[in-house]
Amino acid sequence: MHIITRKTHAVLDYLSAIALIGIPWALNFHELKIATQILVGAGILIAIMSAMTNYEGGIARFIPMSVHLNMDILLGILLIASPWLFGFSDAIYLPHVIAGLYAILSGLLTVRSSLNYKQVRN
Repeated sequence: MHIITRKTHAVLDYLSAIALIGIPWALNFHELKIATQILVGAGILIAIMSAMTNYEGGIARFIPMSVHLNMDILLGILLIASPWLFGFSDAIYLPHVIAGLYAILSGLLTVRSSLNYKQVRN
């Protein structure tokens, strides 16, 4: 069931990129370098990938929407596992798990088809 439109997904992508970059400071765990680097890196990756995706939020538009959504799911899995993979789960894990679940759900619930470039211009 695809209940999130591509346009909505684009907005959510850019908002989540900003949120991921700011979460370590907002929740005051920015001194945990690896935990912070993972969320900031994920936020930057989402922003770059969004700018290159063939959807309403894209600028370069050469990554197919289905690839973008599959990368969201993969990133979500990595975010969920990261506190245990990198050994900081005793200090913080919930923001990474929540962000990961969000990425997986947005990847699974968004319309998968890419836009035709002419559709965007008209």
